[in-house]
Amino acid sequence: MGAVGTAARRGTGTVWDELVAELPVGVLLEDERGDMIAANELAGALLGLSRERLLNGRRPAGWALRDDSGAPLPDTSALLTQLRRNPGTLTLPLVVRHRATPETRLIGTYHLVSHRGRPALLVLLRPVDSPGLGEDVGRDPLTGLPGRALLFDRLEQALARADVHGTLVTLVLLDVQQLALFNSRHGFQRGDELLHLIAMRLRTGMRRDHTVARYGSDEFAVIAEHPRGNGAPIALRAREVVSQPTRLGGARLRPRLRSCWVTGDGSASVLAMMAKAEELLRAEPHAWPVPHLAGRLELPEVESG
Repeated sequence: MGAVGTAARRGTGTVWDELVAELPVGVLLEDERGDMIAANELAGALLGLSRERLLNGRRPAGWALRDDSGAPLPDTSALLTQLRRNPGTLTLPLVVRHRATPETRLIGTYHLVSHRGRPALLVLLRPVDSPGLGEDVGRDPLTGLPGRALLFDRLEQALARADVHGTLVTLVLLDVQQLALFNSRHGFQRGDELLHLIAMRLRTGMRRDHTVARYGSDEFAVIAEHPRGNGAPIALRAREVVSQPTRLGGARLRPRLRSCWVTGDGSASVLAMMAKAEELLRAEPHAWPVPHLAGRLELPEVESG
């Protein structure tokens, strides 16, 4: 569910209703403009809204859906853009707040789908205490590292500590270059072995108090808390431990990485930090943008090679 849900333009028919009515998860379907196309009753119950309110876009006074840092969610178009960049699913910890009831914590899983030939956002909602939603579910099955949901949670906690104690948090993103080409030449099994090797090197090569996570299909992330300075030494260390030559399937190779870092003092939100890091990771070095986030953020570096 994006930041704003507006009136539904059309339904999907009785087949949809029959399909999702008995599912043990809340189901929402939004078009690319954020209009709610369809929803099941459980989605309304989890969000504290009637199905009618979900579909007509009317929200009670004081009702809000936020990420678990309290920041507003990106709008639907931004979520769709992120899913196009990183095919697969996007998992976010969510908080439903209403002044009349206690807050509700959910896990939202976002999928890019097609509805009548147009991009649409399929959202699955589950309570955080649902069976099978322990920390292992938040881990990447290939590498054993925390996945996106746990990364967001760890970053939110680190930012909160920085805000309270006056320390800093650095987020490093690492993009494995030409992984698709490597897979086409050597096979997906070798590609998986390469990703597992990178994960192991980061896990053993970074400090024990750093969080290492798999952020996307070919992206890794490191979260580091420190009293002063910026993220340059942390990003350099991550690149050094990953880029050592290795042998896979009899071939000698050196993983090629593109990296960036963003350092903040805890006053920027989780999603703002992630969005800035993603923007920098994809920017050309000569077009590095200057961060304009709330709070202290160092000018990040983007390196390729």
